[in-house]
Amino acid sequence: MGRDTIADIITSIRNADMDRKVTVRIASTNITENIVKILLREGFIENVRKHQESNKYFLVLTLRHRRNRKGTYRTILNLKRISRPGLRIYSNYQRIPRILGGMGIVILSTSRGIMTDREARLERIGGEILCYIWGVLPGMKEQKWIHEGLITESLPNGMFRVRLDNDNMILGYVSGKIRRSFIRILPGDRVKIEVSRYDSTKGRIIYRIRNKDSNN
Repeated sequence: MGRDTIADIITSIRNADMDRKVTVRIASTNITENIVKILLREGFIENVRKHQESNKYFLVLTLRHRRNRKGTYRTILNLKRISRPGLRIYSNYQRIPRILGGMGIVILSTSRGIMTDREARLERIGGEILCYIWGVLPGMKEQKWIHEGLITESLPNGMFRVRLDNDNMILGYVSGKIRRSFIRILPGDRVKIEVSRYDSTKGRIIYRIRNKDSNN
């Protein structure tokens, strides 16, 4: 199996951001150039330039900085690879996920090229979901949403598959309070689940809804 170019650039950018590096260098290909153009346009990076070395071309990305009265702090980039060479993930334009209610972006490969989720909805075309990207500022208080849903499947290691009332499927794990109270969670149970706005693919099960609660 060949190298996953997109996973490589995501890892390079994420590691450089975590190590507080100013710049990061990645290989220049058609797909990386298109993705980097989106990152620059959407404000996730500050600058990009093309560099040649030994007949090979590279893209040098300048990561974004922020300042406050206490000094310099950085935007922490979150990048998540979705579709992979061994497991392709596709979506039509109506079912493309919204990241942070539209604050993050989904990058797709479509029949009209690589574009964001907003562009794909506007063009009414679907495609392969390459990755999710969103930014978080250090010190920003994490916001969470509470959803209700149905346990559809019990998974190993105390995990569950949950179908939310909006029909989204996410992974759930039980909170410490539920474990300490010896409350059993089984398929068919309705629950309340706490989901971080920064990762809408999983959440913490905080309450099992009793039948009389759901009837009310």
